[in-house]
Amino acid sequence: MGMLKMDKICAGYGDLKVLFDVSLEINEGEVVALVGSNGAGKTTLLRTISGEVIPTSGSINWMGQELTEMPENKRAINGIAHIPQGRGILASLSIKDNLLLGTYTKRTKPRRGELLAKVLPMFPILKERLNFPAGSLSGGQQQMLAIARAMMMAPKLLILDEPSLGLAPVVVDDVYRTLDIMKREGSSMLVIEQNLTKALSISDCGYVRETGGVQMTGVRGEWVNNKDIQRANLGI
Repeated sequence: MGMLKMDKICAGYGDLKVLFDVSLEINEGEVVALVGSNGAGKTTLLRTISGEVIPTSGSINWMGQELTEMPENKRAINGIAHIPQGRGILASLSIKDNLLLGTYTKRTKPRRGELLAKVLPMFPILKERLNFPAGSLSGGQQQMLAIARAMMMAPKLLILDEPSLGLAPVVVDDVYRTLDIMKREGSSMLVIEQNLTKALSISDCGYVRETGGVQMTGVRGEWVNNKDIQRANLGI
């Protein structure tokens, strides 16, 4: 059953139109990869789902609710967690305090202890340094903290915008190893990436974005040997 369904979405910034009749579907427990080159509108699509960008036409259905007019904060309360580029870590606060910022809703605030006990085992480096300033973490560790903080929201859907951006290959491996654990534990995710190889490593299916719309869709097995996708310069 589709938990999120976008149908013929058009969106942009003022007179600049970025998305044209874009459709996309994510099922419960599924990891979907959205890949494409810079400037293809991947981040705009993400912002349209999370509520930062309001579509000019089309519909977004979230578990039976129409999202297009729902404010960004209510989308988060309803279970959509967005990890943007830049991570949004508060460097002067401790790692623990950064994590607790994810439990600001009535649904999660009473469950802080329970959620910490569930999330921290997936992020041992954070558990070891819980009371250290978040600014003391490396770039890769801060990415882990951003993911862990989003998990503290007990999300139904986790959206990650370029989780490998700016990280060394060995650190990217660590990030995707953690995402794979989350997948096996049943997390639903939309992963936006330029690196098709990494996106495919955890995804069930995917969409290739070109400027304006979706060029092609498919399940992971169909993409591995697809010459058109390989020619698209997406990381393989």
